[in-house]
Amino acid sequence: MTVRVLGVDPGLTRCGVGVVDVEPNRTARLVHVGVIRTHPELELEKRLLELGAGLEALLTEYRPDAVALERVFAQHNLKTVMGTAQASGVVLLLAARQQLPVGLHTPSEVKASVTGYGSADKKQVATMVARVLGLASPPTPADASDALALAICHAWKSGTAVPRASGGSTLTPAQQAWRAAERSAPKSGAARRLDP
Repeated sequence: MTVRVLGVDPGLTRCGVGVVDVEPNRTARLVHVGVIRTHPELELEKRLLELGAGLEALLTEYRPDAVALERVFAQHNLKTVMGTAQASGVVLLLAARQQLPVGLHTPSEVKASVTGYGSADKKQVATMVARVLGLASPPTPADASDALALAICHAWKSGTAVPRASGGSTLTPAQQAWRAAERSAPKSGAARRLDP
């Protein structure tokens, strides 16, 4: 069964989005790729509204079976991580409204899945995304190719999407361990990156 996945590389200024169809034999085909942009000088609530409208339009047009989202992790730049977390919240809300399973993937997990190397750089990831999808050149900007990498990673790791009505989990054992660690972690203090 072909699975259609919407990958989202969350961000307030540039939110990468990519839709792929993946066959059971792991053959992937590009359906859509792009970036949703919001102006940094707009009020936060208006930026989130614009981002939500763009994502909702994609969900309506392409009707994915699942959503793949980059897991938020702490960075030195608090403003960047907050914007990423806020954008991720919009994605999670919209996916929940449509009863879509969501796979949260760390950057190193995505890199390892697509390139075979968890510390690959953005150029290596983009090159492999282009190769997997049979594209003449890597998608740009990097946010767009990262979104496609997320979608490919999710489809390959989950095998096929869990049907919406089944309520089954699309988490890998590593993701289940991560979620358990998040639930047991202290609620105070800054978020920490748990993956190596």
